[in-house]
Amino acid sequence: MSEPVVEDPVEAPPARGPRLLRQTAAHLAGGAVSVFLVVVLGFFLFRVLPGDPARTMTRGAPVSGAQLAELRHRFGLDQPLWKQFTDYPGDMARGDLGTSYTYRRPVADLLAERFGPTVLLVGTATVLAVLLGLWLGTRAGWRRGGPLDRNATPVALALWSVPTFWLGLIALMVLGVGVGPIPGLFPVSGISSSDVPPGVLPRVLDVAHHLVLPVLTLVAVVHAQYLVVMRSSLLEEKGAEHLTTARAKGLREDLVRRRHAVPNALLPTVTLVFLHLGMVVGGAITVETVFTWPGLGLLTYEALRVPDLPLLQGTFLVLAVAVIAMNVLAELVLRLLDPRVGAE
Repeated sequence: MSEPVVEDPVEAPPARGPRLLRQTAAHLAGGAVSVFLVVVLGFFLFRVLPGDPARTMTRGAPVSGAQLAELRHRFGLDQPLWKQFTDYPGDMARGDLGTSYTYRRPVADLLAERFGPTVLLVGTATVLAVLLGLWLGTRAGWRRGGPLDRNATPVALALWSVPTFWLGLIALMVLGVGVGPIPGLFPVSGISSSDVPPGVLPRVLDVAHHLVLPVLTLVAVVHAQYLVVMRSSLLEEKGAEHLTTARAKGLREDLVRRRHAVPNALLPTVTLVFLHLGMVVGGAITVETVFTWPGLGLLTYEALRVPDLPLLQGTFLVLAVAVIAMNVLAELVLRLLDPRVGAE
């Protein structure tokens, strides 16, 4: 009589909950280390810039050596570099990012004022660029070599390669100032007009009118990234076995694309979308400068001209922390959407 065969017990896969918690903790720890390195780098990076901030602040005004020394003392520029560095993290932890040399105001207040316009401008452009890029990329990838693919993809890549400030200047001259028979249709600077009638609706429409040109410039440059990534992902997905099975069940091509191909092809674009959401906080320096949009980008440009060290450190910190936070969030969202990512 044969002995019963005893099968080896199958080891159960580790629970996803504890693994996800460990991975989340690891990403948060990595983000904290990155923020610390950004603080250190930001402090020393802007202090190697040439120029004397005290002399720049008093440019064109007759000042004595004693007045320059008093100005350096007021802003702590006469302190040794190591002393400035040891004071900086403690002040930053208390929300004190220093006082701007140019505006003579707390940097935190300036950042808070410019935060809203930047989020409005670059946030609107990012949303429109994502929608346009994913729509074009889906159709270009699903019908490779078709009319849309032959026209939309080269145009998008050409716009992507154009310097943003150059494209902004072209839009400003053609659609703002007007060229030949083309009249100026949109405002060329600022976020609002001084002669807006009272009321919420007129103000909203005025801000939207000022948004058109800078948003159009950003969308034209940025949407190609989403188009290319989505097109490539969909081309890889078209030959998958589950799509063949879906077609064998009698599903129409539109349903196969929407229900099966597009959701899987979207996964590689998640990281790209979140990284651009991080850039929303930093703003587009060139676009805001060209259109004099009162956001963080224009503030950074103004700080570079002095150089305004506390203001540069503040804008650099906001941008870097936003990108790091969105990068960590993108990793976590990817793990939630696709359990295969980072599986042990």
